[in-house]
Amino acid sequence: MSISIGQAAPAFTLFDTEKKAVSLADYKGKNVVVLFFPLAFTGVCTTELCSIRDNIGVYNSANAEVVGISVDSLFTLGKFKEEQKLNFTLLSDFNKTASTDYGVKYDVFPAFEMAGVSKRSAFVIDKEGVVQYAEICPTPGDLPNFEAIQTVLNTLN
Repeated sequence: MSISIGQAAPAFTLFDTEKKAVSLADYKGKNVVVLFFPLAFTGVCTTELCSIRDNIGVYNSANAEVVGISVDSLFTLGKFKEEQKLNFTLLSDFNKTASTDYGVKYDVFPAFEMAGVSKRSAFVIDKEGVVQYAEICPTPGDLPNFEAIQTVLNTLN
């Protein structure tokens, strides 16, 4: 299943690094940037999420919450968040439900032949829960188009 601009974003409830259940519905009334990433502690994922950390003010000023999602355990994500001093929510999709619902689950991750890793992808969901931007990166080494994401966010305010 692929996600299209203009459709309702698939709902999810996942655990964060504080062991709390977090739902997409919790963000109603705010714009949300949902970033799926393959694996914590890997080079490109660290670069991507640290870029968000360093530019969080851009997202805050656009009335947007940033949520990073991977299939790593919430404990792994907690350690990753702590070590990288990430200033936004990380959610564990350990059971791969959100990755499946958003159409971003690798059957086999190319680098290590691991089944079920999330594809690097980005979605902007508006205050009403409608997808306004959808990007699935062609390879795990590609980063989302952050300029395009910011442009879409600017049109939502």
